[in-house]
Amino acid sequence: MSQSPLPALTARRRAAIARIVAQNGAARVADLVAQFNVHAATIRRDLKVLEEQGAVQRVHGGAVAVEEVTPEGTHVSPGSQEARIGQAVAEMISDGETLFLGPGRLPLEVARCLTAHSRLTIVTNGLEVAHWLAANTPHTLIITGGQVEGRDLGLAGQLTQTALSGLRADHVILELGGVSAVEGLTDDSLPQSEIARVLLETGSQAIVLVPVERVGRVAAAYIAPASDADVIVTAREAPSPVLWDLSESGVRIVLA
Repeated sequence: MSQSPLPALTARRRAAIARIVAQNGAARVADLVAQFNVHAATIRRDLKVLEEQGAVQRVHGGAVAVEEVTPEGTHVSPGSQEARIGQAVAEMISDGETLFLGPGRLPLEVARCLTAHSRLTIVTNGLEVAHWLAANTPHTLIITGGQVEGRDLGLAGQLTQTALSGLRADHVILELGGVSAVEGLTDDSLPQSEIARVLLETGSQAIVLVPVERVGRVAAAYIAPASDADVIVTAREAPSPVLWDLSESGVRIVLA
């Protein structure tokens, strides 16, 4: 079996191992050896480094997933609604693409699921999202300017709008505070709703992330009709009648 001394290959392998453990809840050294065609000692070193980074917890013969703490202080574990939504969106992204990731819990979970992708260019106005990507991935990262708003540490204001007005991305990925077939796309933050309007006008594929409890909800600030979203991603526990109405309006619904 061959071993690659290249740091970039090592980083990609470790990122892939972390993703496997997060998705499956556990991984055995023997299985990872077979999958990556390296020595068992190499995999054990990888797991040791990943454990030091807090990405996995080593156990006899392999590693298991660890719970992560989001900026809001809640625990995210493999199989949770947030993790499933993040993975579903990551599967829509192809290597080499450019995407915009907004601030919030769900975009952060999307970022966590992009470690196995290569050559992505990611634009964000979310400081938590930017920090995680910079610390854990080799992707090209572009951070907009602007003023920090709210608990999600999102950047907003004229500087942000100016930076995004010329954005050309393959996907725009936003978490919103409400979605309704009748009342459209809405959010609790007026500054972030203004940013969302700018982004929806760029012509990129608009992927809207909505927590289950906000499906059918109407938040304070109106953004656009629901049909302006190309895809709405939520968890499979979302209420079926609301989802049916949204699909009737021509929006693609993805249930994670």
